[in-house]
Amino acid sequence: MNFLITAGNTQTPIDRVRCITNTFAGRAGAPIARTAWGRGHTVTLVTSNPDALLEYNLNPRAPGERFSVLSYQTFDELTSILQNQLRVSAFDVVCHSAAVSDFLTAGTFTPDSGTFFNARTGEWEARAGAPTLTEQKTGKIRSAEPELWVRLVRAPKLIDRIRHPWGFAGVLVKFELEVGVSEQELVDAAEASRTQSGAEIIVANTLDGAAHWAYIGPIGTRYERVTRRELPDRLVLALEDLYQKRTRDG
Repeated sequence: MNFLITAGNTQTPIDRVRCITNTFAGRAGAPIARTAWGRGHTVTLVTSNPDALLEYNLNPRAPGERFSVLSYQTFDELTSILQNQLRVSAFDVVCHSAAVSDFLTAGTFTPDSGTFFNARTGEWEARAGAPTLTEQKTGKIRSAEPELWVRLVRAPKLIDRIRHPWGFAGVLVKFELEVGVSEQELVDAAEASRTQSGAEIIVANTLDGAAHWAYIGPIGTRYERVTRRELPDRLVLALEDLYQKRTRDG
């Protein structure tokens, strides 16, 4: 099979030297890529952290035959790579484990003289006239600014673009992370999320449990709870079975 696997996190820039990101570093996608490659499949790993492969005895700059690495840093770079790859290559499986930004910056602002934010009322006020802010558009916003206000807007869900408009018709794997839920609530949320994105399989875990276990499903008719160490092998085996069944059924 031909795998496209995403891993790592995305950055959304505040200016040319500052960004907003998250804490995930591609340690879920790298072992899945290594396992798929080790079982004879072709792998394209799209990651913000190529050096995560070193832990699995792969050189990210020359990982070997049937294995290619494409790196990105920003949300826009990941979007462009996915769009291009899905339009020019025939992938059988897309495993989208990258932690993609939920929000993107839409301007960084400083309050003008006399304008201030009243934290008690939650409103902007001015000592005279209407409150005003100025958007900062320089390559590096001055560190002398007393405060910055970053406007964030909801980012498009890349997982929901993989089927349409990017046209992928193979096996799609989605990853889901929840906070403050029970394991049953996690499974219920995962199934709803999987269906919404048109994915065949979803890997779900909680923030507290992510280093230790995950649920994979549906495999057959149920979700399986696996350890973090078991996850790459169990996922790739499930994908092989699903792909063979699809091929056999025509």
